[in-house]
Amino acid sequence: MLTEETRATLAQRLWDAEAEVAPIAPLTADHPEMTPDDAFEIQLVNIRRKLEAGAVVTGHKVGLASKAMQEMMGVDEPDYGHLLDTMEYPEGAPVEAARFCFPRVEVEVGFILGADIPPEGCSQEEAAAAIEWVVPSIELIDSRIRDWKISLPDTIADNASSCGYVVGSQRVRLADLDVAAIDATLYKNGEFLASGRSDAVLGNPLNSVGWLASTVAKFGVRLRKGDVILPGTAIRAMDAAPGDSFRAEFAGLGEVTMEFI
Repeated sequence: MLTEETRATLAQRLWDAEAEVAPIAPLTADHPEMTPDDAFEIQLVNIRRKLEAGAVVTGHKVGLASKAMQEMMGVDEPDYGHLLDTMEYPEGAPVEAARFCFPRVEVEVGFILGADIPPEGCSQEEAAAAIEWVVPSIELIDSRIRDWKISLPDTIADNASSCGYVVGSQRVRLADLDVAAIDATLYKNGEFLASGRSDAVLGNPLNSVGWLASTVAKFGVRLRKGDVILPGTAIRAMDAAPGDSFRAEFAGLGEVTMEFI
């Protein structure tokens, strides 16, 4: 395990990289011994700093939860991070691409919790019981690590490469959908880009929710009523640039858009 002082130093590197839109070398280049637990503690340093500045936790995310994303990024297990109110974009509000180092979009079947989730041993049934709404969503990811050359600890420390999200206006009760069989299609500038199905996310996005609750529990992090949960994407992440417009369509769930300037 890294020392508290080292964690603080690495957290500052990420903080400065985000603030200055100046990506840095992987943290693991200097600290190959860094574990996922070290990385989440580093993430928490910067999350607490943002909360002290007035931000509010609005939810949590799982990334790298599909084979497509794990192969794309060269990892073999998911990462996990926080969503804040400062990261939420109203649908239709343009996103300034220049604020980010390497912006990409991910298509996700999102959840809104109607109850707290048990922190440990959370079954698929318990996760389902806590979900009030299923929503269409797009997550905006960005890596403060240069050229996306990340290992699992690098991305966890970097808040799971998360920096924004938009949730569509349509909400559907979980009981009215088979969330493991939702076809999703992504369009870029009006043209088909990619498609996938929700069961690519750990076999069922509900598994992702239960896994997340159990994984972060040892750090004192809880999934609470009202939280937005982004369980991961079934489609590989797609690069975004100024002028790009994305539309994600979900069978039985509606659509959501995100535009860049």
